[in-house]
Amino acid sequence: MNIAARGPAAALPIRALWWPAAAFAAGSCLNLAFAPFACWPIAVLAPAVLFALIRGLPPRRAAWTGAAFGAGLFTFGTYWLYTCLHVIGAVPIWMTIILQAALIGLMSIYYAALCYLANRFWLKPGATRAWLVLPVLWVLLEWLRGWALSGFPWLSLGYALIDSPLKGWAPLFGVYGVTWAAVTMAAALNVLLLPAVPNSRRLAALLGILAVLFLSVLAERRDWTHVSGPAIPIAAVQGAVPQNQKWQENSLDDTVTRYSSLTAQAWGARLIVWPEAALPVLANSIQDYLHALQQLGHAHGADFAIGLVDYQPATKQFRNGLLVLSESGGGWYYKRHLVPFGEYFPVPGFVRSWLRLMNLPYDDITPGDDHQPGLSAAGQKLGLTICYEDAFGSQQLKPLRDATLLINVTNNAWYGDSTAPHQHLQISRMRALEAGRYLVRAANDGITAAIGPHGEILARLPQFQQAVLRADVRPMSGLTPYARVGNYPVIVGTGLLLAVAVWRRRQGDAAR
Repeated sequence: MNIAARGPAAALPIRALWWPAAAFAAGSCLNLAFAPFACWPIAVLAPAVLFALIRGLPPRRAAWTGAAFGAGLFTFGTYWLYTCLHVIGAVPIWMTIILQAALIGLMSIYYAALCYLANRFWLKPGATRAWLVLPVLWVLLEWLRGWALSGFPWLSLGYALIDSPLKGWAPLFGVYGVTWAAVTMAAALNVLLLPAVPNSRRLAALLGILAVLFLSVLAERRDWTHVSGPAIPIAAVQGAVPQNQKWQENSLDDTVTRYSSLTAQAWGARLIVWPEAALPVLANSIQDYLHALQQLGHAHGADFAIGLVDYQPATKQFRNGLLVLSESGGGWYYKRHLVPFGEYFPVPGFVRSWLRLMNLPYDDITPGDDHQPGLSAAGQKLGLTICYEDAFGSQQLKPLRDATLLINVTNNAWYGDSTAPHQHLQISRMRALEAGRYLVRAANDGITAAIGPHGEILARLPQFQQAVLRADVRPMSGLTPYARVGNYPVIVGTGLLLAVAVWRRRQGDAAR
C-alpha cells in the first residue's frame, strides 16, 4: 500500500475540521459583543468570519460549519442554565446536561440552515448572495427562533448593538432591524476583503457600510415620542433575597420585614415597584397585609406595583402576577409568556407522573390572557411585563398604544453571578428604545435600573445588595414606527428580498 498516497487523503478529514473549529471559535467570541462585555464591533466581525468560512464550501459542510458557530454562541452564551437548573433548581445533573445539550443543538440548527441554504442555492459570490441572501436568511431565521416552539430570542444579534451607531434602526424596525443592519455590514465587509474583487465592488461595499451607518445616525436624531407630563419620582426595591433561601418556611417573616424596611426608605416616590414574586407566599393568603400596605402608601402619596404569585382556589390555578395597588386603575396583570421547564412543563402525562415520583417540579403556572385590561398607577398608564416575557417585543405592542410608562419585574437570582442578568438588562434597554418610553426595572438581586427612552441607563443598583433605586421618569406619548406596525415591515421586506434573490437565481444572475 502506498503510504505516501494515503497521507493527503488521511489528512483531508482533519483539515476539514478546521472550518467548524474556526466557526465554533467565532460563535464563542460573539458572546463578547453582548453584556456585560459589550464589545459591539464583534457583532459585525463574527458574522463576517462565518460568511468567509462558508465561502465556496459544499452545502453539507457549510451546514456543519454554521452549526458549529451556533454551538459556540449558545454553549458559552447560556452556560448559566447549569446554575439555574442544577445548582438552584436541584434538577439532576444528567437531566441538566440533556436539557442544555438539547437547547444548544436546537439553536445550532438555525445557523446550520442559514449556511446550508445560502450555499445550496447561492454558492457563487456575487451581489445577490452578499446583499440579499445572507442578511435576509439571518434575519428570517432569527425571527423564526423568536417564536417557534415557544420561542427563544435570547442572544439575538441586535441586542448586542444597543450602544452602537446602529441603534437608530431600533425605533424604526425593532431589534430585527438592527440585526439586519449589522449582518448587511458583515456581508459588505466580506466583499471588501475578498481577493480579486473589482474596485467597483469594493467601493460599493464601502458605500453600503457608510449608508447603513449614516441612515441609523440620522434616524437616531429623530424623536418619535414626546414628554406628556411632569417628572414622576419612582422607586424600585431590590430585596436581594438568595434564591436558595427564599422559599424556606422560616424565611417569610424575614423577607416581609426586609421589604417593609426598604419601602420605608422609598417614601416620597409616587410609584414603588417590587420585583417578581417578591414575597415567598401566595397573594390570597396575605390580603390583610396588602390592604394595610396600600393604606400606608396612600398616606405617603405612593402607589405600588408588586410581583406576587396568585392562587385562584375556584380554578386551582397558580399565576405569576404583578399586583398594582392604586386608588384608580389598580388590579392584576398576569404573565402571558411562560418559561418552558421553568413555569410550565411541555411534556406528556406519563412524564409528568414520573417527575412527581422523582420529587421533581411538575406543576404548571397558568398563563395570563392575551388581552388583559390596562392598569394605572401614579397617574400613568402602565405597560407591564414579568421577567422573560420582555424578550418578546412584538407581544407588547398592543399595551404600548396607551402606555406612558413601562415596568418590568424579574427575579434573576436563579442565574447567580453570571452573564444572564446583564444580558436581560440589555434586552430591557432594547424594549425601551423600540418604544420610546421610560422603563422601570425591579429585580430581586439585580440588575435593578431605570432606563430612558433612548435605551440609556439613568440609574442602576449594584447586584446582590439590599437597596432602593430612586429616579425621576417622565410620561411619554406618541408611537415609534416599530410600535405602530411591529415586525411586519422587516419580515415582509426580507421575504420580498428573498423572493428577488430566488428570481435572480432562476434568471441566472446570481453571480452579479
